[in-house]
Amino acid sequence: MNISIQNDIEELALRIDKDNLNHHLWNNNGTWWIHYTVYPSAVTAERKRYSLKTKDVNTARLRRDEHFDQILTRVTELAA
Repeated sequence: MNISIQNDIEELALRIDKDNLNHHLWNNNGTWWIHYTVYPSAVTAERKRYSLKTKDVNTARLRRDEHFDQILTRVTELAA
């Protein structure tokens, strides 16, 4: 599933792979991290990586989903 929200300043395009439960997750020596790419302009890309501070994959999935929900909420508020 792809979600796209756009306002005059920025566009959010979020790809969600329902076949891969760990999409956007990375296990680094037992600790789960979230990683994704944002595009602040049409010609630049920025990689974002944050520790989810857990060793449990289910907790990591929940925290990833919460992280993306917060981003979607912020962008939706900007677009309104």
